Amino acid sequence: MAPAVGFAQADLRSSFPGRRVGGGTRGECSARLLAHLVPANSIYAPGRTLQVGLLEGPTANPKPIDIQFRRWSGASSDQMSGEMLITSELPASTAGITLINLEALHAPAVWESAYRCGDDESTSSDPLAFVQTASPPALSLLVSDSEADDLSIQKALASLRTQCGASVSTETFAHAFSLGDVIDADWPAELPVRCPS
Repeated sequence: MAPAVGFAQADLRSSFPGRRVGGGTRGECSARLLAHLVPANSIYAPGRTLQVGLLEGPTANPKPIDIQFRRWSGASSDQMSGEMLITSELPASTAGITLINLEALHAPAVWESAYRCGDDESTSSDPLAFVQTASPPALSLLVSDSEADDLSIQKALASLRTQCGASVSTETFAHAFSLGDVIDADWPAELPVRCPS
């Protein structure tokens, strides 16, 4: 049985259409960066610590984040139809890092995070404003079989955990998680590390 599970997870790693960075290009809330702290392929094995993390970008108008974990359905036509495992909300916050400890992981599971932007960006008096401002969520697959990329993320998250309540260098953080391409001059020099759980 074990080899079959291993092959199944290897197949998921090559076929999951995830995106670790969510957000779009229209509207202040929808365009705000939200990134899962996972490998670039958006597939992550959190290991025994069951710890995951999020990065929120700068904004003048923070919004709460809706988080969902659902069982991977495996249905190619509707990969999001699996059983809901956990739903949660993070409060509106400024730019920073949030670490989350999962109580359990029913792998494989789909992790989805998005700002709750509300209707404030969709109401407009412009009759040509028909483009939807809802942005794609950050979308990752959590699995149980660790690979080299997972181990480096696990180590970086463990290091961040020691900084709960403090701040870390934005540049150092961006390097550790290979997110330098989404962090620009608008970001603060240091990011707070929030550990609500």
